[in-house]
Amino acid sequence: MTKLREQTVPFLTADEIAELVSEIAEQIQTDYEGKEVVFICPLRGSIHFTADLMRKLELPQQVDFVHVQAVERGGAIKIVKDISVNIAGKHVLIVEEIIDTGRTLSFLRSRLFASAPASLKIVTLLDKPARRELPIKADYIGRTIDDRYVVGYGMDSEEIGRNYPDIYTMKN
Repeated sequence: MTKLREQTVPFLTADEIAELVSEIAEQIQTDYEGKEVVFICPLRGSIHFTADLMRKLELPQQVDFVHVQAVERGGAIKIVKDISVNIAGKHVLIVEEIIDTGRTLSFLRSRLFASAPASLKIVTLLDKPARRELPIKADYIGRTIDDRYVVGYGMDSEEIGRNYPDIYTMKN
């Protein structure tokens, strides 16, 4: 763990992250006032953001988890763990910690649309459009960033750094 921290510099503090989460929550609270929402949390990186976002909202809510992954770099996407809640006719929010190429998110969005939700929107803490391979856009964005590798607050480097309360970027 120490080795990774030595290779990074601070990017967003826990307080700055909390402020972004609050801003997104305010928008969602306004947009979905009086409605129940279902949060879909792609495992594993989005768990911190999803939990913090849910605590900020006073809306009736449910959460479910999905795990999708690329079989090989640039190849097919597979579902490792599908959702278990029925989302037909419900207001669904996919919560991502970061949108990079958009490949797995595009696959997940198509998969969820097939279940006939009343609405389906994407929430992301960080958006990295420079890396986008598919034309997918988030409806709620905490911050747009340039093409940099980030770790912390759910994002990892070979499973290291997910637990960091701050977000770091690599020194190089």
